[in-house]
Amino acid sequence: MSLQVLILAVSAACCLGFGFVLQQNAAQRAPLNDFLSPRLLLDLMKVPRWLGGLGLMVAGMALGAIALGHGEISLVEPLLATNLLFAMALSRRQTKQSLGRQGWAGLALLAGGVTAFIVAGQPTGGTAISDPVRHWLIIGVMVGLALLLTTYAKRSRLSSGPALLAVAAGLLYGVQDALTRVSGQRFSEGGLVELLTGWQPYAVLALGVTGLVLVQSAFETASLRMSLPALTAAQPLAGIACGVGFLGDQLRTDPGALAWEAAGLAAIVVGIILLGMHPAMPSGAAVREPARKLQPSS
Repeated sequence: MSLQVLILAVSAACCLGFGFVLQQNAAQRAPLNDFLSPRLLLDLMKVPRWLGGLGLMVAGMALGAIALGHGEISLVEPLLATNLLFAMALSRRQTKQSLGRQGWAGLALLAGGVTAFIVAGQPTGGTAISDPVRHWLIIGVMVGLALLLTTYAKRSRLSSGPALLAVAAGLLYGVQDALTRVSGQRFSEGGLVELLTGWQPYAVLALGVTGLVLVQSAFETASLRMSLPALTAAQPLAGIACGVGFLGDQLRTDPGALAWEAAGLAAIVVGIILLGMHPAMPSGAAVREPARKLQPSS
C-alpha cells in the first residue's frame, strides 16, 4: 500500500466524517414534508452549516476519487470507512462525552478490522472483467436492493426508515466509487472526449445526487446513531463487491487469508455499530413543525 493512497483515503475520511456531522445538525431541523424529495436539498442550501458540511463532503469525495485513481477500490473503501472516527471526534466535542469502554472497543475493532482486511487480503489491481452481463448484474443488484430498501423506508420513516435509507445510500455510494474509478481510467486512456462519451460519469452524477437525497432524508428523521453507522458499513461492502466483481481487484483466496478477511470485515461492521451507538453521537432530532420552512443558521 502506497503512502500516497493512505494519506488521500484518510484525508477523504476526515472530510466525510466532519461533513456528515455538520449536515445532520442542519438536516434534523428540515421540514418533514420534504422527506425523500429534492426540495429537501433546496431548503438545506439556505443553511450555512449544511453548505459547509456539503463542501467537506465534496472535498472528501474528490480526495477519495484521487485515491481510487491510484489504488484499488478494495483497499481504499475500508480506509474510507474510518470517517466514523472523525465524526465521533467532532460529536464528542459537541456532546462532551468521554470514549469509555464502548468507544475504545469500537475504535479498536474498526481500526483493527481495516488493518486485518488489508494485511490479509493484500488487495492488488488486475484486468477489469469485460463481460457486460457481470457488470450490469452486480450494479443491478446493488441499485435494486437500494430501491427496495427506499420503498420500505417510506412506510416506516420514523422507525427503521432512516437506517434503511442510510444502507441504501451506502450501496449507491459504493457503486458510485466503482464507477468513479472506471471514469478515471477512461480519462487517463483517452482524455475528456473518452470520458464524456461513456455513460459512467453521468451515472456517477445521478448516483451522487440520489444518494445525497437519501442521506439527508435519513439525517432529517433520525439521529446520527440511527443513520451514520448503516451508511458507513454499507458503502465499503458495496465498493469491495464491485471491485472484486467487475473491476478486477484481486484478494488473497487461501483459507487463512479468507478467514482473516471475513473477520476483518466483521470487525469493521461491529466497530462501526459500537461507535455509532456511542453516547457521544447526538441521540435526538430537534422538534419542529412538519410544514415549517427551514431557517438559515450558522
